[in-house]
Amino acid sequence: MSTTGTPVASVSRSTMSRLSAYSILVKPDVTFLVVLTTMAGFYLGAVGPIDPLRMFNAIFGATLVAAGTAALNQYFERSSDAKMRRTSARPLPLGALPAMEAFTFGSGLIVLGAMYLALLTNWLACGLALLTTALYLGVYTPLKQRTTLATAIGAIPGAIPPLIGWAAARGSLTEGAWLLFGILFLWQFPHFHAIAWMYREDYARAGIRMLPVVDPAGSATFGQIIFTAAALVPISLLPSVIGLAGLRYFFGALILGMLLIQVCLWAARSRTNVRAKWLMHATVAHIPLLLGLLMLDKVVR
Repeated sequence: MSTTGTPVASVSRSTMSRLSAYSILVKPDVTFLVVLTTMAGFYLGAVGPIDPLRMFNAIFGATLVAAGTAALNQYFERSSDAKMRRTSARPLPLGALPAMEAFTFGSGLIVLGAMYLALLTNWLACGLALLTTALYLGVYTPLKQRTTLATAIGAIPGAIPPLIGWAAARGSLTEGAWLLFGILFLWQFPHFHAIAWMYREDYARAGIRMLPVVDPAGSATFGQIIFTAAALVPISLLPSVIGLAGLRYFFGALILGMLLIQVCLWAARSRTNVRAKWLMHATVAHIPLLLGLLMLDKVVR
């Protein structure tokens, strides 16, 4: 799953160090989101005192799998990445790393992360992490050049990390875990569509059928942005309804949700790249604030 979609700095093959190349290969922005959401899932799913070591194990294992998945994604998409301005300076299109080396590196991280989760958390957390990889690489990635529905499918693996944390803490998935999944699932639509609108010409050049590519006027794109942002508000309030959080979270989530809708409406009015960029930044700020507030106001059980 992407968070900012920020272009990699232009570098030449000779100036990109191997360390820098591997760092770009694992997509640190995406990996950070996995860390954040896995941690939130573990914290909210834990019954009684938090076990710091077990939380670390869950986050570390999930991060290894996410980093490996990001590396394999760049391996599979190296041809289309070479056609896009914002991704043409990634290690594989640039030739800074051999393709098979990136494939081996990514595969190794996934295997290591899965084994780590299985041995030091539980098999449910391990299975969810592998499901994320399978859906992202096996379904979402190939569908990107075939249908605009790929975004909705890609939002499924993007919403699984909190389930990994919850499973690691509790050993099962209860309604609270699925609420976190729903929040992350809906949040990704305004986030991804804002990025896709900014880089729609790039996506078109690479043959990737993001919604803004087939919707040049932006009516469907921004309609979906507003609809999903609006749907996110009631879903984000449900943790208070089921007793996972209290009233402080309820009103905080309501305020955050209404603010996000306002930014979506503001961006939809002119549909410029500048406003889409501000919307992208708003989504990036929204999810850590929402999850942080939920963690702070967790009802102790």
